[in-house]
Amino acid sequence: MIKLSRLLSTSRNQSSKNLLYGKDFNLGDAFPLHTFTSRAGISTSAQNFGLKGGIVAPYTVYKGKAALSVAPILPTFTKLDSGLHVVDRRGVVMLKFIPAIGERKYDWEKKQVFALNPTEVGSLISLGSSDSCEFFHDPSMLSSNAGQVRKSLSIKPHATGGGYMISLTVTNNILKTRENVSVPFTTAEFAVVKTACSYALPHILGWDKLTNKLPAGSAGGRVDASKVDRRDLDAEWDK
Repeated sequence: MIKLSRLLSTSRNQSSKNLLYGKDFNLGDAFPLHTFTSRAGISTSAQNFGLKGGIVAPYTVYKGKAALSVAPILPTFTKLDSGLHVVDRRGVVMLKFIPAIGERKYDWEKKQVFALNPTEVGSLISLGSSDSCEFFHDPSMLSSNAGQVRKSLSIKPHATGGGYMISLTVTNNILKTRENVSVPFTTAEFAVVKTACSYALPHILGWDKLTNKLPAGSAGGRVDASKVDRRDLDAEWDK
């Protein structure tokens, strides 16, 4: 009995060590623990990572003919003489459409972008299972050059249900070109986009800075919004 007790104790201790260090062990050759892939000493919850340069955290869906990447771009702030920080440039949710050039290959150099403002983000969030929406962007809408370059984004449910089709049309009447790209989204993929946009909305408004009483660039571990890569926002009308 004493030997059996020691044997069981040794086995339990060894199993605990294996679990702690992510090693495999078998329980009757039928329960491989390596599927849990547990590791010891790997934790980011309490670590303070210094963020330098641009920050990129998109949600990207890859499909056969194109991919669609969704990511927020935070607003920038200007400090007034009074000491108040006001929004200098609003934030957006940027959509990037990347055409496919082969199996699992995408041409990022030919991407098309569309920036959703807060109201358009609200329209996307409020879509029901049978609802659709369409947005039009024209940089020269209020000038004599209106209509030279025009972008149209449509979000429509699949006729058979179970997801949405997100399509972008870019019409350039100067170059006499018209580009169309569409990416189908499953119900789950679109749910991720809606939830992420709901979370991002107060941030692109700058309200997270307001509620935390920390202007952009303040200390305290917050990220300076000016360090977020805004080149894609500037490039929305390059094409």
